[in-house]
Amino acid sequence: MLWRKFNGDTIQLPIKDAVEEAIKREAGNGYHLKVCIGTDSQVKGKETEFATVIVFLREGHGGFMFIHNEKTLQRYNIKERMLVEVAKSIEIAYELCDLFTLYDVDMEVHADINTNPQFKSNEALREAMGYILGMGFAFKAKPEAFASSSCANKVVN
Repeated sequence: MLWRKFNGDTIQLPIKDAVEEAIKREAGNGYHLKVCIGTDSQVKGKETEFATVIVFLREGHGGFMFIHNEKTLQRYNIKERMLVEVAKSIEIAYELCDLFTLYDVDMEVHADINTNPQFKSNEALREAMGYILGMGFAFKAKPEAFASSSCANKVVN
């Protein structure tokens, strides 16, 4: 799985090692971190592209993120696509959660799903919320889900 920084630099380490290194560096610089993980997708013709982000927030001092993009020819209806986004976020959250526990870093999983029933993505809200909370992770949906609806949205090509 290829990850990069927002400036385009490729992350050479396995993602778990890169995240641990970032946590240690930021703690060493006196910052308390919170991590938000989210995925967004975009359909272009026959392709669906997913962007998953790990957003590191320094309390009161901005933040930075790691990005992974992935394309597929798989076709999804809107509900399936929303749940695949959530699954991708949970996959990386699960891989990293022991680090967050070890270093006492709060983590949330953000779902790009609207809480307003007038939006099509809302169909997936109950299942996504159950999936995330059932895994023991904190959950945010739109409009609070900035990791998926803003950060990942900006880096899905």
